[in-house]
Amino acid sequence: MKGIYVLIIAIDRKISVDTGALGNLNFEKGLYAYVGSAQNNLKERVKRHLRKEKAKFWHIDYLLDSPSVKVVKVFCMRAGKPKECKIAKELAKRGFPIRGFGSSDCKCESHLIKVEDYEFLREHMKETAAGPE
Repeated sequence: MKGIYVLIIAIDRKISVDTGALGNLNFEKGLYAYVGSAQNNLKERVKRHLRKEKAKFWHIDYLLDSPSVKVVKVFCMRAGKPKECKIAKELAKRGFPIRGFGSSDCKCESHLIKVEDYEFLREHMKETAAGPE
């Protein structure tokens, strides 16, 4: 299955993370939404993000490696890569984008957005606890 996903991430305290190419970034305590896509094997991509033990390739890998960070919800939908940017831009209007995070292969400001809630996602995507079915 190919599609897009949004990880809802809880950060339990203010942290600083070396994110690889973006360098050291500070994150406030709160909820964040990370928008990604997998054009092959969506389920495996989400499972990879949920594992703590993995090689670090993407900005999100560095953030998720912190003990203060936990994925609390996952939203998925069957869609092509353009929908990934549409969802990221819509979330950015409703929250606070972390400039350059997860968007090195597109023109979006960010694919990681600090959010107050994720009701918008419930209206547009399938919510799942452990990833796509």
